[in-house]
Amino acid sequence: MTHFEIYGSDPARLAEFYRRILGWSVEKAPGIDYWRIEPGPPRALGGGITYRPEGAPSGWLSYTQVPSLDASLALVVELGGKIVRPKTAVPKTAWYAMVADCEGNVFSLWQPDATAFPPPEPD
Repeated sequence: MTHFEIYGSDPARLAEFYRRILGWSVEKAPGIDYWRIEPGPPRALGGGITYRPEGAPSGWLSYTQVPSLDASLALVVELGGKIVRPKTAVPKTAWYAMVADCEGNVFSLWQPDATAFPPPEPD
């Protein structure tokens, strides 16, 4: 797993909740609606809090790194899973997609790519 995200309609409130309940360092990233989570030792896995995307599940969403997002998505479908959110760029960072396994459990796949960028919008 590479990281996790927590979604909600009031991310600032969620940030305060996790700061107080778990003692996490949670800071808003400059210029974007994203709060970075640094759980601190002994936990090495970091995460973030952001607004819930349309159709995203309630709960924490884990991201697992794969060598090829396209190949992994094809395999998800082949094995009876489904694509919940299609391949999406995190600009200059990675590609990701939200998927459900064959029992409906949701998680995300993550492929690092420093050249990732969303395609231009049609005119």
